[in-house]
Amino acid sequence: MNTGRLPDTKNWKLELSEKILVATNNRPDVRNAMDETTWDELACFVEYADKSGDVYALIITGGETLFASGADIKSMNKRSALAVLENSGQETLCRIEQLTKPVIAAVGGYALGGACELAMACDIRIASDKAKFGQPEVNLGLIPGAGGTQRLCRLVGYGRAKELIFTGGIIDAQEAFRIGLVNKLVPSGGVVNAAFEMARTILAKGPLAIQLAKLAINAGMDTDIRTGLMVEKLSQAVLFSTEDRLEGTRAFIEKRPAEFKRK
Repeated sequence: MNTGRLPDTKNWKLELSEKILVATNNRPDVRNAMDETTWDELACFVEYADKSGDVYALIITGGETLFASGADIKSMNKRSALAVLENSGQETLCRIEQLTKPVIAAVGGYALGGACELAMACDIRIASDKAKFGQPEVNLGLIPGAGGTQRLCRLVGYGRAKELIFTGGIIDAQEAFRIGLVNKLVPSGGVVNAAFEMARTILAKGPLAIQLAKLAINAGMDTDIRTGLMVEKLSQAVLFSTEDRLEGTRAFIEKRPAEFKRK
């Protein structure tokens, strides 16, 4: 399905090239701090990416020297408890996590608070060697409220996650890579290109296979291993019925690049 032109956004710059949508947080005057408009627009273009037949992968970034410094504290200070319950970033980040298309975070600088949670909701995190990560919400008398208490544990383990959340500490890119929070480190100035190249690599593979691999991995993380294995088996059975599987095996036998049709 083709949903037409890109959504209109104030706080994000959207660019579509080679079926890859690059969304850049564009509030450099406040170090890309994320206010309600930023979150609302994030939800809007994620919805677009999900439904558009023109988008096969999504890259979320803040540019080569920024990602986001966290929440816009002035905006957040006006929110009530009821507003938090009614409009939480959790829902948007769950939508990113469940998107059938691959999502890559390209982190060029600080990724703190909600921005760190945003990066964790993506499938893959590529960081500049100058990037920094942290969940400093306890400094404000709060906790990570957009999934950080759950996703950080799953990525780096309970002990390390508790330390980072309880102390509000900020770690550099090298430490984030060492503990498994980041998939890949690149020299400063090259993080967006590196994310684009990884997206290209993924899009050259069987698209239905990528979609069902993501589904099986996500389902397996939320259940016991036997249920996860059953999801894996059913996903594989579905793939064996597709034209893409036939094309992939024939291309391998014939020693040529596969031409997948998403069927």
